[in-house]
Amino acid sequence: MPNPSLLILPGDGIGPEVMAEVRKVIDWFSSSRGLTFDVAEDLVGGIAYDTHGTPLTDETMALAQSVDAVLLGAVGGPKYDELDFSVKPERGLLRLRKEMDLFANLRPAQCFDALADFSSLKREVIAGLDIMIVRELTSGIYFGEPRGITDDNEGGRVGVNTQRYTTREIRRVARAAFDLARKRSNRVCSMEKANVMESGVLWREEVQKLHDEDYSDVELSHMYADAGAMQLVRAPNQFDVIVTDNLFGDLLSDAAAMLTGSLGMLPSASLGAPMENGRPKALYEPVHGSAPDIAGSGKANPIACILSFAMALRYSFDRGEDADLLEGAVEDVLANGLRTADLLGEQGTSSVSTSEMGDAIVAAMDARR
Repeated sequence: MPNPSLLILPGDGIGPEVMAEVRKVIDWFSSSRGLTFDVAEDLVGGIAYDTHGTPLTDETMALAQSVDAVLLGAVGGPKYDELDFSVKPERGLLRLRKEMDLFANLRPAQCFDALADFSSLKREVIAGLDIMIVRELTSGIYFGEPRGITDDNEGGRVGVNTQRYTTREIRRVARAAFDLARKRSNRVCSMEKANVMESGVLWREEVQKLHDEDYSDVELSHMYADAGAMQLVRAPNQFDVIVTDNLFGDLLSDAAAMLTGSLGMLPSASLGAPMENGRPKALYEPVHGSAPDIAGSGKANPIACILSFAMALRYSFDRGEDADLLEGAVEDVLANGLRTADLLGEQGTSSVSTSEMGDAIVAAMDARR
């Protein structure tokens, strides 16, 4: 069997720093577990614009389509704020998602026990948190037409974005959520705004139909997205898998992210249809941004990017035991009190650099082996 293939796109800001720590983990799996990846590296975002005049070249896009999985660091920064919208760094990421047809975005929100007191919520509310938000990623209001800004003929302007969903788009992301739930606690909560939006009515009806046809063994509930936001900060442990549309998923997953105490802890996966080899089209990336204010300082937390690679092990390469090993090593390091700058403030903790955190996680994998 050929080696599994990875395309690494470090991107901008702290992206290269955190990706360097993922490289250590990849090398460890090769030397210690016999799991060797064919790794290519290329440019995306602002650095791609600086080099090529575009946030993503056609050649890089073709490479992304050919590999088993793409691992991305972060894109963007204030130096690119004045660029035309069509060439902003974020357009490179959006092009990857759209052309790879990565319709299901998986955003776990897990609270490690060692960080339970770091959350803004009380320990008794947040302890044991382990939820998965499945966000539809390639349709909805971010891609619907018509869109744009026009004159209103009264001296003002009108901004238009269109919320649009089809039966196929709703059912395929709902199917992904139901399949995930079967491997977890077997519960799905679907969130929309069926009380005020026709697209929400269609969403609720199609999710329910799919459930009744193929997933009657999974517990399904429905909730308005605004009520869901309230419940996430009131009693988050009531949820297992949440499935929702592109806009609400963007908002709800960021709210859930902060339940854990730091964006630097949270990975994500964006999955599409299976390729000929049975693996899904896949892009893995940390939830955090490019954090240009700390780039190059050694303060960045690499854990979210490392955990994104753990998700790749689990969902692209069917290496669940290896993913468990890596996630357990992260938990061990945190339990031993090691913290990057974003997680300081607790007694009994020690400040470590980006590189030192990566080294500690590799050492913890050695200890668990």
